[in-house]
Amino acid sequence: MHNTLNDHVALVTGASSGIGRAIALALSRAGAKVVVGARRAERLDALVAEAPGEMLAVTLDVTDPDSATAAVAAAVERFGRLDSLVNNAGLMLAGPVVGADITEWVRMIETNLLGSMYAAHAALPHLIESRGAIVQVSSTSGRIASAGNAAYAASKFGINAFSEALRQEVTARGVRVTVIEPGFVATELTSHITDPVMREMAAGIQQSMRTLTADDIANVVVFALGQPDHVAVNQILVRPADQVQ
Repeated sequence: MHNTLNDHVALVTGASSGIGRAIALALSRAGAKVVVGARRAERLDALVAEAPGEMLAVTLDVTDPDSATAAVAAAVERFGRLDSLVNNAGLMLAGPVVGADITEWVRMIETNLLGSMYAAHAALPHLIESRGAIVQVSSTSGRIASAGNAAYAASKFGINAFSEALRQEVTARGVRVTVIEPGFVATELTSHITDPVMREMAAGIQQSMRTLTADDIANVVVFALGQPDHVAVNQILVRPADQVQ
């Protein structure tokens, strides 16, 4: 891939594995300076060692607004600016509503929805200054809810709603907001599921199709961020060719 983001400064949340890790490496290959945030510091250190370009690791818990603020501050202190925020941190704990462990609902809302909101809030003053961009990694579950995924879908629908309202607020100030809605991606996300029936179902669905890879989504992020300033790619829905819904 040709360098398209030379000297661009990006902060990627949830960068210790899966899609976030792939996004961080793809941005680095494209010439960006990348700040990677997650709770698993040892994985971030390994990521920094692998990156082809300059990369900074910061311990980040997106459910803590102070942690989000500190991560943004570390990025600006190191590189002098912030050009994009990629809100990727996420958690999927599928299961039926009846008999649900509602602490799992809280974890998903805090991580998927509030976490992205906290990070956006912290980053926005700097993104307005740089006329930068926010990329929100949502899901096909952000537009089509399904049985067994009520709380997860609620968190992703929330991301989509927040992102559209934010877009309307900041587009005139030069900040672009992009929502990316991946379908089935081969990552460790489904391993978070504690309900054995739902975990087995998710595994079966993945085995039934040619799933997307984390790199597929990373390439979409690079595409969106690499557009000229006058081009806003606001929403990208990307499914495996074999996925029906």
